[in-house]
Parts: sequence; structure tokens; C-alpha cells
Amino acid sequence: MRRRSLLKAAGGLAGGIAAGGLAAPSLALAADAKTLRFVPQADLANLDPIWGTQYVVRNASLMIWDTLYGVDENLVPQPQMAEGHEVSADFKTWTFKLRPGLKFHDGEPVLAKDAVASIKRWMKRDVMGGLIAPKLDALEVIDDRGFRFRLNQPFTKMLFALGKGSTPVCFIMPERIAATDPFKQIKEYVGSGPMRFKTDEYVQGAKAVFTKFDGYASRPEKPSWMAGGKPVNFERIEWQIIPDPATAAAALQSGEVDWWETPLPDVVPLLKKNANLRVDVADPLGNIGSFRMNHLYPPFSDVRARRAVQIALSQADYMTAIVGEEPAMWKPLPGFFTPGTALYTEVGGEPLKGKRDFEMAKKLLAESGYNGEKVILLVATNIAITKAQGDVTADLLGKIGMNVDYQALDWGTVGQRRASKEPPAKGGWNIFHTWHAGADCINPAPYNALNTSGPDSPACWFGWPKSEAVQKTIDDWYAAPNAAAEKAAIDACNKASMDFVTYIPTGFFQLYQAWRSNVSGVVKAPFPVFWGVTKT
Repeated sequence: MRRRSLLKAAGGLAGGIAAGGLAAPSLALAADAKTLRFVPQADLANLDPIWGTQYVVRNASLMIWDTLYGVDENLVPQPQMAEGHEVSADFKTWTFKLRPGLKFHDGEPVLAKDAVASIKRWMKRDVMGGLIAPKLDALEVIDDRGFRFRLNQPFTKMLFALGKGSTPVCFIMPERIAATDPFKQIKEYVGSGPMRFKTDEYVQGAKAVFTKFDGYASRPEKPSWMAGGKPVNFERIEWQIIPDPATAAAALQSGEVDWWETPLPDVVPLLKKNANLRVDVADPLGNIGSFRMNHLYPPFSDVRARRAVQIALSQADYMTAIVGEEPAMWKPLPGFFTPGTALYTEVGGEPLKGKRDFEMAKKLLAESGYNGEKVILLVATNIAITKAQGDVTADLLGKIGMNVDYQALDWGTVGQRRASKEPPAKGGWNIFHTWHAGADCINPAPYNALNTSGPDSPACWFGWPKSEAVQKTIDDWYAAPNAAAEKAAIDACNKASMDFVTYIPTGFFQLYQAWRSNVSGVVKAPFPVFWGVTKT
């Protein structure tokens, strides 16, 4: 593909820069052991972890805010801000107590009223929060450190809901900030996490700075993803926004940055040859590519149009575009759940297997009533994953006779635009691409993209699919009394979701991360884990 040849040229350019053939980019040198300079996957266009679901916002928020519980590397929720909890035998009453000594960045103590206000705001935007809300009789403050859920129906997965890493995460904010309308962005970034956000040094599209919060009350346990202690060994963590892969590769090789979250596959061989760098898989649970359609408007309001794309789409094309010529980094995915995990299934996955059928796709499109209308494809061209998928999609849709309006945007703009329910011709959209961390796709609980409760539900993700059949299988999983019943519900969910075409998985893939060899403590996780990292 032309994209790939261009990126190979970029890789060569990076090597030339690092070798001194060209002038290095004018970035501040990362010589100070107390400063970590990091290149994130995207620009930090906003910093409200409840308002949207972008991973880059979640990743920054994990430094600023903390959670009541946190999922560890075994995907088990552990107490974090909470000292512990009590639950009634019928799972209708959950009582929590905060740890003593918790403080916000402004010096104020963290109180139960802050937790309650934060949970209430989060519930209005999150899938699991949306499941708790109709069961809730009261969420009440007991005293400064204690609060209680009183439910009218059992809810067994409360700890996972409060501690999951999938977006939106239930971060705890001061009550005054948590009082913000959940559909409007917050204006203050005050948390109780290990780092403060430096608003005075933030430059959108260029830099975001976090400084150590000396008042952070770390847990004594060993760090494990979102759980345990969070010892930050840096006075400053600087996010350098470098969208150009050649410049990012050059900066890493020359020591001007310390850690690159998502190096392009095309430059990985170059980075691996550098003795001063370390390159490894970023997340053991990988990622699932997503072809997301708007179910509210034609053509994809008709399941036949969605199925037309489903039977024509080649996951190999998408995966090769994302990860390059390294087959070990991807695999076909005839389903929605993370390969290698307990609930993985291929039941109902036949539409994504076998030879791709363009003629049947054209027939289904005609039956759906599609007649050459413009299809708006939002493509975040500053993110390699979304750019690669968007380019493949534009080519694919042209082959089956669709009229594609390819709109090249930045990821921040796509994040705002995809939230619009306006008709495509009035600022809305038909398709956008993203990806889901494998940790978010192990079961329906953290999996907002699988929800089909429809446009009137705050739990339903962008595209707003509505299917009672799919949603029933999800409800069956929540109600399952044992592992066998859970597996049966997931098999049914996979088939129903594939038949309905909730969205189209474009394949399962893994990505690399790269860092300087003088940086220690980098771990494999679904997000950058800054605690425990050191630099000499």
C-alpha cells in the first residue's frame, strides 16, 4: 500500500536524523533523571475522563485522579482509595469506607460526599453505571469516610464497576467539580492521584505537564496496573505531542524523549537495532480494531447495509495496514471477545470467515435501498491505527459501490464529532474507526461498544445500536449463576451481535512500545503505567 511505502521512508528518515545526517528536532534534552518525557498515542484534546471515552484522556487521568477500587494485572478489583467494604448476603446493600489521610491536590481532605458526587456523575455516562442506576434506591453519605449503596435488586459486580479501567473510569473528584453536568466538560483538574496537571504549561497539540503530588497517600502494596501503591519517581512527567513518526523516532534515538507509547510498526525494526533502546509488546491482552457505524441513519440503519460491509471486509487487509509485515502481531477475529481469555468464542462468526463476497455485498446494499448516497467516513489521520483503517475502508466501500466522503480530521475532532446525533448531512457521520483494548473486551461489563440499549440510553455508545435480542444476552451474562451459564450467555451474545452487526471487528492486534535503556520499570499493560518507573 502507498501508506506503507511512505512510512518506510519515514523510518529511513528517522535513522538519518538519529545518525546525524539531518538536524535533530529542537526538543529539550531529557537528561534530568527527575523528568520523564513521554510521547503519547495522541494529543490530549480535553481532560474530562467522564465526558468522553478516549484512551489518551483516560491515560492522563490515571495520574491525576484515583479510584475507589483498581483492577490489577489479573483483572481482579482491589481496594484503592477504599479501605474496604461490606456487602449484604443478597448483594443489595454495599457499604464502603475510605482510607484515612486521603487529600486532594488543593489540600482538602477526600470525603464520602466527594465519592458520592463523583459516582453519580459517572453513572450517567458509563455502561455499568447505567445498569446500577435503575436498581438504586439511594446512594447516601454515612459519615466523612463512609457511604452506602441501597439497591432494590442484586448487583454482584459492584467492585468491578468501581475499579475497571475501561472508559469512562469512576475517578473520584471534589464534590464541586463532580457537580458538573456529565455532558459538559469540567474546568478544574483537581484530583488526589500521584500527579498534578499543570494547566499553566499545557499547550494543546504540543505539550502536557504533570508534576509530583507530595501529599499523595500511596498504598503499601506492590503496584499492579491500577491497583496497589503508585510510587512516582519523577518530579515532572512531560507529554510531548509528536504526531510525525520520523520525528518521534529521531527524538527517542537521540535521547530527547524517554518513552514512546505507540511506535509505528514500520520503524520498529530500526528501533530494535539501537542498543540504547528497548522495544517490547505494550499490552499482553492486545487490541480489537473497530469499524463503527451509525445505526440512526441510512444506509446503516438497515441491517442489510451493515451485513454488506461485514461479508466484504477482509480483516487481513486491516491488520496488515496496522501492524505491517509481522504476522505474529495479529490474528483474525470472528467475534467480539478477547482471544485467549476465558469467554472467548467464535460462535456465530461465520460472516467474517472465508472468501469475501463483493457481489453479495452489492446485492444486500441494493436491497437496503442504498442508491449512491454520500457516506461520511471520519478518519483521525494523526493516529496511525485509525488512519490505516480509514484508508482500507475507503478502498473497500468503493469496491462495493458506495460513495465515500473521506473526512481527514484529528483525533480530538473525531472524538467530538462522533458524539453528534445529527444527520450526517448536518454535521453527523456514518462511520468512524477506533480500537478497543483487549482488557475492555473480556466480558460485557467493561465493553461499552457491545451495548445495544439504543439512543435513549446513556449507556449506549456512539452509533447508538438498539437490539433487544443482543441486550438480553448481556443481561443473561450478568444474571448467570455460574461459569457454564456465563459461557452460554457469551456464545449467544457473540452470535446475536454478529447477526445484528453491532459493529464490525477488523481483527485482533498487538502493538509495541519503545523506551530508552536507562529507563527501568516499564511494564506491559493496557495503558502506560508511570508508577514504579525510574530513569538513570
